[in-house]
Amino acid sequence: MNMPDSQAITRARIADAAERLFRSLGYQKTAVADIARECGMSPANVYRFFASKSAINEAITQRLLTGIVAELDSIATGGGSAEARLRASMRLMFQRDIDLFFSEKRLHDMVTAAMTEHWGVIERFIEGLVDVWARLLAEGMETGEFRRRDPVQTAMTLKQCTMHWMHPVLIADCLSHGFEPDRMGADLEAAMDLLMDALRIER
Repeated sequence: MNMPDSQAITRARIADAAERLFRSLGYQKTAVADIARECGMSPANVYRFFASKSAINEAITQRLLTGIVAELDSIATGGGSAEARLRASMRLMFQRDIDLFFSEKRLHDMVTAAMTEHWGVIERFIEGLVDVWARLLAEGMETGEFRRRDPVQTAMTLKQCTMHWMHPVLIADCLSHGFEPDRMGADLEAAMDLLMDALRIER
C-alpha cells in the first residue's frame, strides 16, 4: 500500500539528507542522529520512516541502482541493432562503476558493501539487468541477429562473463593493482567481441 503524500515527502527528505551525508562523510560514519540533525528532527522521528540505519543504506543504494537500470532500459528501447544496444549497455555498466569509484568513492564503498553483504537491493538490481539483456537477446533472436537459445539463461551467462568489468570489488582490485580504466575498457571491448561472435548466427 502506498504511503500518504506527506509521509512520502518526509521519507524522501530524510533520504536526501542521508545521501548528502553519505557523500561527504561516508555511509559508515554517518549516524541516524546526524541524519536527524540535518533534517531538523529527532532520531525517533527518522525511525518512524526507516526501521533502521540499514534500511536507510538500502534506500540510498536503491536510488543509485534504479537510476542505472533506467539508463539501461533507455538504451534497450533506443535505436540500432540489438547487438549495438547490448554492447552499449555493457559499456554503461562499466563506466558507471568507474565514475562511482573516482568521483563518489564513499558511495562506491556503500555499493561494494551492498554486494558483498548480499543486500536485497542488489538482487533486485541484478534482476533488472538480466531483464534488460534478456529482452535485447530475444529481440536479436527474432530479427535473426542472434542464434536462438534461452534469452534469460543467456543473459545470466553474459552477466557472469562480464562480472570483471561490473562488480565494484573486482574493479577496485584491478585499479589498485595498476590497471588503468582505458586498459580495462579495451579488455571489455575484446571480451564483447568474443561474446558477440558466440551469439551471432553464422552466415
